[in-house]
Amino acid sequence: MAVDYVHGYSDHEARRLGDQADTLADLLHEGTAYAPGSRVLEAGCGVGAQTVHLLARSPEIDLTAVDRAADSLARARERVAEAAPGARVRWHQADLFDLPFPDAAFDHVFVCFVLEHVADPAGALRELGRVLRPGGTLTVVEGDHGSALFHPASPYAEAVVAEQVRLQAAAGGDALIGRRLQPLLSGAGFRDVAVRPRTVYADATRPALVNGFVRTTFTGVMAAVREPALAGGRIRAQDFDRGVADLLRTAEDGGTFHYTFFKAVALNPPRG
Repeated sequence: MAVDYVHGYSDHEARRLGDQADTLADLLHEGTAYAPGSRVLEAGCGVGAQTVHLLARSPEIDLTAVDRAADSLARARERVAEAAPGARVRWHQADLFDLPFPDAAFDHVFVCFVLEHVADPAGALRELGRVLRPGGTLTVVEGDHGSALFHPASPYAEAVVAEQVRLQAAAGGDALIGRRLQPLLSGAGFRDVAVRPRTVYADATRPALVNGFVRTTFTGVMAAVREPALAGGRIRAQDFDRGVADLLRTAEDGGTFHYTFFKAVALNPPRG
């Protein structure tokens, strides 16, 4: 089942998602392109941050975008209308575990930053396999907060990251899911599962990544959990604030930051 989206649905979060998608587009979408006329499902499209990049690389696909949040779908429609006004997109508000499509309705399924927010990712994958035709491809992209390495080192920053991971787990999600993609997809019945790391490394020589990922994306996600983190009583306000400041310090001269995303591509096997 789906769980509450730990990052919330604010205007700020919508902008963060857009900034993240734009910053990481080449890294995450490289190698993903679908033939004209392909029936493609984007499951959990959110505010359309990834949708516009799917369409930029495969402009002639027949895309169906699904999300459970009506407000997110409305934002996605606006984003796509501006970025790709001629695109063929159908929009559906639906539950990932009960998709309103017949078996084998799609040639390809694309899922990005979704499984980390569901309590039963294996169940979600089985439902995606149902609507994917035999021989069709499933592409899944997820992060793993355990892969965050930074300099200067800071136990306060590490504590903030650990608290975000804990809060997401308490909500039923998994901020460490990237490392589990291969066994998850194989266990859900997919074949030929190939998982490849997509690594972000940022230092002063890469200002776009420093600003777009370290400051806006990663540190922004950590800072956003301040209120529930303090309410949980596991970290003091001054320690949390120092941890966020130390994460921002890694974006200054002399700082470095590393993070790994995992991209999996798999085939849906024949049935029967």
